[in-house]
Amino acid sequence: MKLSNLTLSTPYLSLDPIFFHEIAPTPLKNPRLISANLKAAKLLNSTLELHHEELENILNGTFMLKGSRPYAMCYAGHQFGYYVQRLGDGRAINLGSVNGLNLQLKGSGITRYSRQGDGRAVLRSSIREYLMSEAMHALSIPTSRALAIIGSDEKVAREQWERGAIVLRLSPSWIRFGSFEYFFHTNKHKELESLADFLLQESFPHLVGVEEAYLKMYGEIVMRTAELMAQWQSVGFNHGVMNTDNMSAIGITIDYGPFAFMDTFESGYICNHTDSGGRYSYDNQPRIGYWNLERLAHALSPLITTEKLQLELEKYGNYFTTKLMTLLRDKLGLDTPHEKDSDLLRVLFTLMENGRIDMTPFFRTLSQYDGNREKLLLLTLAPNQLNEWLDRYDERLALNSSSVEERHQQMLRTNPKYVLKNYILQEAIDAAEKDDFTLVNNLLMLAQNPYDEHPDFERYAGITPQQHTNLKLSCSS
Repeated sequence: MKLSNLTLSTPYLSLDPIFFHEIAPTPLKNPRLISANLKAAKLLNSTLELHHEELENILNGTFMLKGSRPYAMCYAGHQFGYYVQRLGDGRAINLGSVNGLNLQLKGSGITRYSRQGDGRAVLRSSIREYLMSEAMHALSIPTSRALAIIGSDEKVAREQWERGAIVLRLSPSWIRFGSFEYFFHTNKHKELESLADFLLQESFPHLVGVEEAYLKMYGEIVMRTAELMAQWQSVGFNHGVMNTDNMSAIGITIDYGPFAFMDTFESGYICNHTDSGGRYSYDNQPRIGYWNLERLAHALSPLITTEKLQLELEKYGNYFTTKLMTLLRDKLGLDTPHEKDSDLLRVLFTLMENGRIDMTPFFRTLSQYDGNREKLLLLTLAPNQLNEWLDRYDERLALNSSSVEERHQQMLRTNPKYVLKNYILQEAIDAAEKDDFTLVNNLLMLAQNPYDEHPDFERYAGITPQQHTNLKLSCSS
């Protein structure tokens, strides 16, 4: 089945017109397909075929899928802690939904919510989002997906003149914490309730008709968000812009702007150079997740009593800690919990920071640890500290019921060999700006198979070159 034969629906447009702006995409000049993602295509239809020219036209807005009524969504949000009363899709246009997924073009032109923006996305940021959403999915971290990306000859002004691009993104929902904030702060409580009902139908159908459905939905959002924060922390992922308008109401990772997989471990790492105060630093992400959920609870207070919302919110810490400890035990190959595990992990992360250890290759090397410490000690500037920790680790492993071989197999399935660090993505961007898209497609394959061996890309599995370590990026990244 061809993509052009899909029929979309637009249930969001059944809401009051205040929720959206119907607007057609604005085509780019001389579009060209950079990459298409066959794995994502299967989400829309298991037999879906992707064709070069067809994809270019759909992404560029010159071919409209049957049933599509393009629109931008209205929402508000707290940006770096300050409330902004109306934001909305300033450079994203929704096409409609099929098979439980909402199709959205990012970089497709000006909408009512663009403010002073141009409605465009540049090639570098589009490549980063296209590849990163697939990388996160392969790591089993809930995320939006990406179907395809086009480049163009369109000139877009950022720090310098760049070329425009468009990504076709997929998500079960594009509703955000900020969507609820908009209707709460404008005292449109009827519309607030309509939005809650829509989200229930779209993403929490098992709660429709259940007593206290709104409260139970909020409780699930708390749990999903807490567990998502734990998943980010476990792989060293720094989102960079955790504004409430970038927080998914279904607990998935969305809106990839300035982000990073950490290189050498640095608990206070900030990947966004705009974030001068470190509000969205790596170690602050769990706290900000909670803070954002407080804002959502406040927005839902016309529908649910504050006391009941607070009781659900207070479960956040337990959800987060339980999930994080499970993930970290898996990373260490510990098959049963032990009361001293938290201290073992605390010491490990301290020595990773003191020893300037690159997180991903360290855990991957640890996945093959059999008592020989030579390879591990080469990864740190503090070998004595690591040796002391390994003594404790050996004692802890003795409590395992699994064999060494079973532990190795489990850890190799848990600790990726490859994550898309920013210097790796930059190599693909540099080539793409010269119209060479080979590395973009190679990295897509690498992103989708992060636990496998890829001899041709072995250099990407090692320690990040010092000059590229823990860089900061702009919001246009």
